Formats: sequence, C-alpha cells, structure tokens
Amino acid sequence: MKIIKLIGTSLIASSFVCGASSLAEKAKTSGLVPIPEDPKALSKLIDPKGVITDERVALGKQLYFEPRLSKSGLISCNTCHNLGMGGADGVSAAVGHNWTANPHHLNSPTVYNAVFAQLQFWDGRSPDLEDQAQGPMQAMPEMAAAPSLVEQRVNSIPEYVESFKKAYGAEVKVDFQAITSVIGLFERTLVTPSRYDDFLNGKEDALSEEEKEGLAVFIDKGCATCHGGIALGGGMQPFPLVGKYKYANIGDFKGDKNGMVKVPTLREVTQTAPYYHNGAIWSLAEAVQEMGRTQLGMEISDEDTQKIVTFLKALEGRKPVIEYPQLPNSTLDTPKPDMN
Repeated sequence: MKIIKLIGTSLIASSFVCGASSLAEKAKTSGLVPIPEDPKALSKLIDPKGVITDERVALGKQLYFEPRLSKSGLISCNTCHNLGMGGADGVSAAVGHNWTANPHHLNSPTVYNAVFAQLQFWDGRSPDLEDQAQGPMQAMPEMAAAPSLVEQRVNSIPEYVESFKKAYGAEVKVDFQAITSVIGLFERTLVTPSRYDDFLNGKEDALSEEEKEGLAVFIDKGCATCHGGIALGGGMQPFPLVGKYKYANIGDFKGDKNGMVKVPTLREVTQTAPYYHNGAIWSLAEAVQEMGRTQLGMEISDEDTQKIVTFLKALEGRKPVIEYPQLPNSTLDTPKPDMN
C-alpha cells in the first residue's frame, strides 16, 4: 500500500515538473526571453560595445541624480524616473520646469530595464538610452536646459571634470554628448531580474501554480504578441489596433507619423501606475481589459484578468542597490538657478 502511495505521489510530482517545463518552453516559443543568469551574458547584452566601467557608472549615477542639469537647478533625471518608485513618477503626466505638466499629457515610463527596449520615447524617436537622455534636458516642459548651460554647470565643478578624466582619460571633452552618454551608461545597469526569469531559466518552482496559470493565460490570449522579448515590450505597434481606446481624449498624442506607439515594458508594472501613454488608467486589471479590447479585439473576463494580473506581479524584480550619491559643491563660476 505504501509503495502504491509513493508511486502515486511520484507521478503527481512528475506531472507538475513536466507541466512547468512545457510551460517554460511554450513561453520561449511564444517569444518570451528571460534575463540571462550568467553575468557575462548579461553584461554583453547591456553593454555590447564593452564601454561600461565602474568609474563611468559611478559618474553617470551622480549625474542622473544631479538637479543642476536642469535650468531651475531643481529637476534631475530621477524626478520623473524615480528609482525608489519603480523607475517612474507615479503621476499621469510628467511634471517639469515651472511645475509644467507635459503638454501632450504623456506619462513617464520606467527607466528600469529600459536598456532592453528596441527604441526610446513613446514615439520611438530615439535609438538608445544615451541619445534619449538628451531630450528631457532640453525640453522646455521638462528640465528646460540648453546644452550650453548643462556644459557650463558641469565644467564649473572641478570634481566632475576630474571624474570625467578618470573615467575617459585626460583628453576627454566634457560636452553635452559626453554628459548625456555617461548617464545612459548608468541607466544600462538598471536591470531587475525576477522570479519569472528564474522560471524561464529552469527553476521550475520559482513561480506559484497560480502565477504559472496566469502566464499560460497571458500567452494564450495573445498578450505576448506585443509584450514579448526580453523587455516584455519595447517595440513599436499600432495603437489602437482593433478597438477604440476609451481614454483617447486625454492628451493629443497619436504616436509616430504612422500611428505607431512604443509598447511599454511589463517589468515592474505593479509599481508603475498609472498606465498607458497618457496615464489614464490606474487599475492594472482595467489596463489588461482595455488592452484586450483595443489591441486583441476581445473581452477578457474578470477571472482571466485576475489570472494575468497574478502573473504580472511576478515580474517585480530584484533591483540593484542604489545609494543616493553625494554631489560635489557648486563654485562661483557655476551658473545660478533660473526659474524663468
């Protein structure tokens, strides 16, 4: 009798293992890709040119938190992409210089895992993080700083000039491109592997049975068609595709010239409400159902929605430890803050 029970228990356990294994393979076949476990493989992925160094990352981190890169001296990259708040700002439309809300009512996407996206900005106009960093600094509703002002501020602070020399060599020219590029290098390190990645990398008990069921529904409903790859998003898709977006009247953003909109990553999605390009939806469940209507042409039931949401919670990853950096003192040559 005991032998029969042991055999039965073994068969049940084997079925769970086989089920988990087949689900992981189904996920990969559907285009889902985990963050690599191997540090060397991950390093090659986020740093294909091999230019990231400890000195550059440390300098980039300082400048990421540096409010003097803005005209007012109050706004940093971290203002809208707060690393303590899922890499976003928690408001519907980004707020910048002179308390100005984004004129197109655009929501700040998370900076975490942005390195995995194919393009940057909602309209995909920027090819990488180094290029993207140039936009918000110059935009009047954001940091409102001319490149010349950014250069003057940084070059007026001897500690920054010395840090650039240590990071890039004595002959480095500390110009706008160098400043934004080193910020981009720091942002490349903001990767958050999760239990979902552990599961796809072979750890079969990394997800609960409920989370696995949610992953299966996520795939079966077609969500992975757009939210695929290592970023679970990051490409460009028509929006809306088959159904009318019920909050289309909020803001005037219509995508790029072809009506294409960048697909946001689902990584850290539990921390990055409100959702969609115009930040119109605060409930993750509603966001899932609205996506079903606009992009998939289907009504996703409350039951299936909850299963998908359960899976999405497993995408909250292990964040790098970020200690707020001490910033060097201004000098008498540092251009003064300008609130106008």
